[in-house]
Amino acid sequence: MKERIQKILSAHGICSRRKAEEWIAAGRVRCNGVVCGLGDTADPDTDSLLLDGKPLPAPAGNVYILLNKPRGYVTTLSDEKGRRCAADLVAGCGVRVYPVGRLDMDSEGLLLFTNDGAFANRLMHPSHQVEKEYLVRVAGCTDAGLAAFQKPMELDGYRLRIPKVQVLKREGEGALLSITIHEGRNRQVRRMCALAGMNVLRLRRVREGNLHLGDLPTGRWRYLNKAEQIELTKED
Repeated sequence: MKERIQKILSAHGICSRRKAEEWIAAGRVRCNGVVCGLGDTADPDTDSLLLDGKPLPAPAGNVYILLNKPRGYVTTLSDEKGRRCAADLVAGCGVRVYPVGRLDMDSEGLLLFTNDGAFANRLMHPSHQVEKEYLVRVAGCTDAGLAAFQKPMELDGYRLRIPKVQVLKREGEGALLSITIHEGRNRQVRRMCALAGMNVLRLRRVREGNLHLGDLPTGRWRYLNKAEQIELTKED
């Protein structure tokens, strides 16, 4: 079955579709001996595709990775400001993988990567609403602030589900909270804490669905096993 050539290159795990378009435009890709153009299609099973005169590597199998993201890393594949990218930490997996969702630069903890677009899209779809648990150290924790979590909150016009909030430790107006949410709005936990009058000092995601960060060291990653993959995306 014919597919756009940039999609085929991306499926082989050697580049993103955008990068593949750049290579095609530069005349680096040939199909059956003919230089390809943007918009051209090919059948990966029957056509001969060459990149810089060499055959493409075998298509990449699906890879599913759990990373313990450190603070100070952005959740992008590259950064125009030169900041460190979480994707660089999983480069050793041998294929090009993409983050599933986000953790902002100042947050840390569990972050998934995969090259399986269907898996990622299903996991991020609003209807799936996978639980995400965070350990959050805050300043300005008051009884009124804690009560605010149990009332409807809105972000960008979207009404959030009431989170599960547990006080794990409290010292004066500082506290360590466990906050579990179902959505994945931009900087959601930080913004919810702000609405409750609290300032986040440290935020770490420790669970997503059935996946637990556990004792995985900061900056290290591991593969998901088959049972974890199935459990994470199964219907409720």
